[in-house]
Amino acid sequence: MTKVVFLLAPELHLLDLAGPAQVFSSAADLGHPYEIHYVGEEAAVPTAQGVVLRAETDWPELVPDDLVVVPGWRSRSLSRPSALGRASLDRLTAHHAAGGTVASVCAGADALGRAGLLDGRRCTTHHDLQEELAQRYPRASVVRDVLYVVDDRLITSAGIASGIDLALHLMAVRHGPYDAARIARTMVVYTRRNGDEQQASAMLRHRAHVSDAVHRAQDLIDAGYTERLALGELAAAVGVSERTLTRRFTAATGLTPLRYQQELRIEHAEHLLARGATAEAASRAVGFQDARMLRRLRARETAVG
Repeated sequence: MTKVVFLLAPELHLLDLAGPAQVFSSAADLGHPYEIHYVGEEAAVPTAQGVVLRAETDWPELVPDDLVVVPGWRSRSLSRPSALGRASLDRLTAHHAAGGTVASVCAGADALGRAGLLDGRRCTTHHDLQEELAQRYPRASVVRDVLYVVDDRLITSAGIASGIDLALHLMAVRHGPYDAARIARTMVVYTRRNGDEQQASAMLRHRAHVSDAVHRAQDLIDAGYTERLALGELAAAVGVSERTLTRRFTAATGLTPLRYQQELRIEHAEHLLARGATAEAASRAVGFQDARMLRRLRARETAVG
């Protein structure tokens, strides 16, 4: 039976813990034997959301097939005193050195860094902390704005809900994509996301503005991105002229309404392609007439990136 040990730091985020824990619990329900342990330096571990958790203070005996996960804790900065002591960090180092897998969610990457496990390896963390992580651990290669990164039995994720993606990835590796999909369905999550997907969707990336008219236009595009949307109809629904809408939309998002719709289509098509759809099927599903436009737009995005 594979053991999964969650190392609990004070002020940990509940979803950083509960998301991955639910994945392994659901896997056990499907017949994959996982034994879950919650270990802390103290028996009572306060969380960022106010619930106090009970933890084991003695570690179980681990073998290389076992997994240790460090959920993230509340931290606007990694510079505050670490939530975990040297003995816990040495446990992480020893397990990895013995051939085991170590993972982190969000600020938990800082514990891996203090343990020396990020040196010479690719890693990631929550977008609010990634620059500081790079500064604190210059020998690490911090990959910005992705969901999770796998490097030599070391898995780091962006935080909060991305811990679910990390755990589902492990399910796919260990038990195959079919069982990973079954677990995702059991948990009523959309699907398993790939690690290199951006932390924020196109919808969220272009919402950091205060223009009500543009937000209303985006709502309409979000709801009907697969349909042909005439600029005139969009402007009339928002209550401005076509020229005004285009000007405000571009100023607020950096994109024209058409370019925003195309980004949504490309992003959804990428999801379908990653899950085995053909380019033709993915293109038609998101509103393109055929795969040629999708290929052209994807090539343009790559060139710009």
